[in-house]
Amino acid sequence: MSIGQDGLPKSEVPGAFDMGAQAYDRLVGANPGYHEHLRISARRMRIPDGGRGLRLLDAGCGTGASTTALLEAAPHAQIVAVDASAGMLEQAAAKSWPDSVRFVHTPIENLAEAGVDGPFDGILAAYLLRNLADPDAQLRRFRELLAPGGTLAVHEYSVADSRSARAIWDAVCWGIIIPSGRRQTGDSRLYRHLWRSVKTFDGAADFQRRLVAAGLPASSVKRCRAGNATSCTLSSETPRCDLPCEFGHDVHRPEPDRPG
Repeated sequence: MSIGQDGLPKSEVPGAFDMGAQAYDRLVGANPGYHEHLRISARRMRIPDGGRGLRLLDAGCGTGASTTALLEAAPHAQIVAVDASAGMLEQAAAKSWPDSVRFVHTPIENLAEAGVDGPFDGILAAYLLRNLADPDAQLRRFRELLAPGGTLAVHEYSVADSRSARAIWDAVCWGIIIPSGRRQTGDSRLYRHLWRSVKTFDGAADFQRRLVAAGLPASSVKRCRAGNATSCTLSSETPRCDLPCEFGHDVHRPEPDRPG
């Protein structure tokens, strides 16, 4: 597996996550904000009534951190959690879950072939789109999978809008993430992919435009966080963050017009 300008070839990303799966929870656990930021994105979906009678999709669930965030925000919902990495899903499935959570091993592009069909009342896609060969096609597919009035929440790292953010990201990756990953797994390719893929992915404004092009009406306010130390609010007028940040975009599929 070679690391290109945008990270690993997209077809090789699930295999890299397989190799890093056993150490993944330990590594993200060293980031004190990782789980809380996922909870924030899940809460911002505003899932009503604890999710009673609703179906949610966790797209790219990994070892289950995003699934846990959804479950906390909507404890009564039916949650389908999918991932292309068998190793990551094995780690997720080994944890304790209620019967309302179902894990499915499949690339997100092949949901129908895996027996996963919509509509979904909410979709959470955390750290997913930059690992896909065609994120625009996937956004259009998410729109088709959403029930009328449903919410798509996209949670992602971003450093593209700030030179200082990119410099800090380089320092954190090469000073902490990549060496720690190599020590714990004996291989650094997944973590070098993380470094590269974040650096080349969209900034907040570019991602907003991507959402609109996919037919998804982007919300006007985004949450951007860097660790536990700094937070800022991004709007379409001020798409900037001066630290490596996580942005969350919530978009709602409009309700159909009702006959007058």
